[in-house]
Amino acid sequence: MRHSLITALLGTVPAATITTTGFSLPALPNLIAGPKTPSRPFPLSAARHPSRICFVDPEAPDAGPALISAARDCNNGGTIVLLPETTYTIASPTDLTFLRSIDILILGTIVFSDDVEYWQARAFGYAYQDSHLFWRFGGRDVNIYGLGIGVIDGLGQTWWTAKRRNETVYRPHLFGTDGLYGGSISGLNMKNSPMWFNVIMNSRDILITDINIWNEVTNSSSPPANTDGWDTYRSTNIVIQNSTINNYDDCVSFKPNSTDIIVQNLQCNGSHGISVGSLGQYQGQYDIVEDVYVYNISMSNASDGARIKIWPGVPPNTTGSSSGGGAGYVRNITYELFYNMNNDWAIELTQCYFASSLEACNAYPAVLQIEDIVFKDFYGTTSKKHDPKVGTLVCSDPSVCKNIRAENIVVSPPSAATAQWICTNMDEELLDVNCVVA
Repeated sequence: MRHSLITALLGTVPAATITTTGFSLPALPNLIAGPKTPSRPFPLSAARHPSRICFVDPEAPDAGPALISAARDCNNGGTIVLLPETTYTIASPTDLTFLRSIDILILGTIVFSDDVEYWQARAFGYAYQDSHLFWRFGGRDVNIYGLGIGVIDGLGQTWWTAKRRNETVYRPHLFGTDGLYGGSISGLNMKNSPMWFNVIMNSRDILITDINIWNEVTNSSSPPANTDGWDTYRSTNIVIQNSTINNYDDCVSFKPNSTDIIVQNLQCNGSHGISVGSLGQYQGQYDIVEDVYVYNISMSNASDGARIKIWPGVPPNTTGSSSGGGAGYVRNITYELFYNMNNDWAIELTQCYFASSLEACNAYPAVLQIEDIVFKDFYGTTSKKHDPKVGTLVCSDPSVCKNIRAENIVVSPPSAATAQWICTNMDEELLDVNCVVA
C-alpha cells in the first residue's frame, strides 16, 4: 500500500481507531462511459451526506454481518468504508440486495473464507449454470469503488484444487449483482476467483470501469478454470470498460437476455475471448442477446478473439434440459477495432458448441437465429495452432444465419502464409476474408 496516499486519506490515526472525525471521505470518481456511450443515459445518483460514514468493524471475525449492519445504518444517503491496510474476512453468506442510494468504498482487502464444505450448502445458488455467490449486491443507486487500492481476493487455489479432486464441488463467483438498478463499480483489484470473477444478473444501468483482474497459481497441477472476467445475464444497459483481465476463460461473456451492452478498451490475456453465449443450452428456454457493441479490444494468448457460441439442436424426446436445443436469437452485434496476438482463432462462430460430434451437430442443427453481425477492423497475428487458418465462421444452416459481415480483416498466421478462413453456410459476398473448404 502506498503510504503517502493512506496518509492523505486518513492522516496519522491508526486504522483500527478511525472514527468519523478522523477520516476525510475521498470523492467518488467522476466516471464517464466512453468513447462509445449507451443508448440511454445512466440515472443520476442522489446526493450523499458527507457526515454519514459507516465503517465496517475491522476486528469482526466475520465481516459479512458487519457489512450488512453498516449497509443498514448508512442506507439512503451514506457511505460504507472498509479501511486501507486492513483485511476483512467474509465467512458467511452476505445479502446486500436491499441497498438504496449508498456508496461502498473499499480501500482494504476483502477475503472470503475458503471453507469449501461450508459454502456448498450456504452460498447463494442460481439454477443457471449452477451459479453460486458468496455475497450479492442489489437495490438502486449504488456505487462500489476502490480508487485503484481496494482488493477482493477469492483464495481461488483452494477451490481449483477441490474441483480437481471432486467435479461436483460448487465454486462461488467472486462478485455478483442481482437486481441492481443504477450505479457503478470501479477502481477495484480482483484476484483468485474460485469461478467467474463477476456476474451481472437481473440488473440495468450500470457502469463498470477501471478493474484489474488476475489469478495467482500456486499449484500448477490444479490451475484455474471457468474464471470468466464478466458474465452478463438478464441485464440491460451495461458498460464494461478500461480494464485489464488475465484469466482462464471468457474475458467477457454475454449470457442469455443480455441487451444494450457496451464493452470497450479492455486488455485481455489468456482467455477464451469476448463471447456471445453460450446460448441455446436449455430446452424450452428462449435466449436473446441483442444490441451489443465491443470496441477497441486487445486480446492475447487466447483460444479466440471474438466468439459466438451456440448449442446445437437435440434429437426428439431427448431427456435432460441442459444439453442444447434451446431457441432464441442473436441480433445486432458489432465487434470493432480488435487486436489479436497469439490467439488460436481471431474469430469463431459456431453452432456446434458442446456437440458430441460434428455428425451429431449436422443431424440436429441449432435453431437459434443469428443475424446482423459485424466484425470490423481486426488485425494482428494468430497462434500456430491452425496455421494458415485464422478464423472459422460456421453456421448449421443458411436459414438461421443472416447478414453476417466481416470488414477490413487483416489478421495473419505466424507463418506469413495467406490467411485462410473456414466458412460454412455463410453469404461469402459479405465476408472480406479468404474462405476455404474446411
